[in-house]
Amino acid sequence: MTRVLAILALMLSLMAGPVRAAEEIVAGLSQNRISITAQFNGSQILIYGAVKRNEPEPQTAPLKIIVSLEGPSLPVTVRRKVKTGGIWINRDKVEVDSAPTYYAVATSAPIGTIISHTEDLRRRITIPTAIRSVGASGTVTDSGAFSEALIRLRTRDGLYKLSEGAVDIVKDTLFRATFDLPANLVEGNYRVRILLYRDKVLLDEATETIFVRRVGLERWLANTAEQQSEFYGVLSLLIAGFAGWAAAAIFRFIRS
Repeated sequence: MTRVLAILALMLSLMAGPVRAAEEIVAGLSQNRISITAQFNGSQILIYGAVKRNEPEPQTAPLKIIVSLEGPSLPVTVRRKVKTGGIWINRDKVEVDSAPTYYAVATSAPIGTIISHTEDLRRRITIPTAIRSVGASGTVTDSGAFSEALIRLRTRDGLYKLSEGAVDIVKDTLFRATFDLPANLVEGNYRVRILLYRDKVLLDEATETIFVRRVGLERWLANTAEQQSEFYGVLSLLIAGFAGWAAAAIFRFIRS
């Protein structure tokens, strides 16, 4: 009899559908497509939304939000230069299996008050955890220094950024965050991730996608360089030769 009741309870729960979270994210983007042209000098993305509640708001820990924007991940080779005989040369190198070409994180509070270290490792939220699997040769004993160098260089170039307190929350319901995208973006799909926390417990997660594409002549040149490298090389030489001849002709005309 007990087994029959358990089966009936399971069937009723399945018929009722999945259990909805007490607090859910409803999000939107100011734009979900970015076109890279010759005049492209960066863009700004506004990520906004609200928290939908199916019951009264808990009067416990305050609501906290993390918003991340991640570009396509690619393998990277990080090299270290050493000075030998007065000349700087590459000596050691480390292969990073996957590193985001762009990664920015905005939070509503100091990130250490929102998530634990274990949660960070599980969901790969902070910049160091987003870089996966560093492979080093037997001569390299400090592979972590290469990851730190990669983060430092891309932070300097505006490709990696952590902005604590940059997510505005209004009355524990509405939220917004702004991301400034640099001009040196890599073409691909950029993932937006919004995570909702209370007392370091994840309540809900939402994802969106921003499509970054080259258009016009820039797209044709990029495709030609990747798919027809020989033709692209010959074309580059012809353009360079024509530019040199044209410049010389202009100077001769001016001097005559």
